[in-house]
Amino acid sequence: MDLNAVRQERLKWMEWKNIAPLRNAINQLPNIKSSVALGNTVRLTTDEVIDVEELERIARLMMPWRKGPFDLFGLFIDTEWRSDLKYNFLRPHFNLSGKKVADIGCNNGYYMFRFLEDAPAKIVGFDPSALFKSQFDLINHFVKSDIVYELLGVEHLPFYEEKFDVIFCLGVLYHRSDPIAMLKALGQGLEKGGEIYLDTFIIDGDEAHALCPSGSYSKITNVYFVPTLKALENWCIRAGFTTFEVLGTVLTTSEEQRKTDWIESQSLEDFLDPADSSKTIEGYPAPKRGYIRIKKG
Repeated sequence: MDLNAVRQERLKWMEWKNIAPLRNAINQLPNIKSSVALGNTVRLTTDEVIDVEELERIARLMMPWRKGPFDLFGLFIDTEWRSDLKYNFLRPHFNLSGKKVADIGCNNGYYMFRFLEDAPAKIVGFDPSALFKSQFDLINHFVKSDIVYELLGVEHLPFYEEKFDVIFCLGVLYHRSDPIAMLKALGQGLEKGGEIYLDTFIIDGDEAHALCPSGSYSKITNVYFVPTLKALENWCIRAGFTTFEVLGTVLTTSEEQRKTDWIESQSLEDFLDPADSSKTIEGYPAPKRGYIRIKKG
């Protein structure tokens, strides 16, 4: 696969009529000296003068903001997801110092900015979304990191120019109609001895079963399979992994996912049965996530 040809084709996405104004706005951002604090909120500060109202106007053009939160010089972007909760859950389990790290489905880069705390050798994000890349570029204009953002998907990982020591794939697996093929692609992106951190929907059960929604799951139309942990383990074995470690399971709550002024659309409370929050609106078990570390021998 000629990835450079794919890259050149996808650069044209930045010329789409809904994206081009965002790119123009980013190009007009002031060059100022700023500092970044990488806590639960990725926070930017500066001693220079900046027009926060104009910055908010630009940021709102880029809605919806899913992952975060961010504070841009006093402008608080209260994203739909409290991504800090997921990051803090996983943080005790990894050390990225000096390692090459990939984030598959990186969205606007919240996790990648947090990775900077560990001083990895390299960070590369993969996400084929012109909108999310624009959100990333807005923030990185001020952060000025060396993070690489590729408009590529997991299917490009086996052909990528380098392999990674650590791969994060958070909230992607259930969007793929062939999860074993995706897991194989992730494995092909690993350096020898590397590890992958997975986050995916799961259902309870001791047997190797998977829910296959007929139309949507929690109002998400592109959810194909929601496995038990045993089924997920079997997928990983079939994909060539020899280590399968469950780091924990977490029921999604409105503390982590909720409607805010920065999305203007429905969120978790609209996706659950109003009479029984243990079920989705379709009658399936409510969203629960499994956090997994997998390795090859």
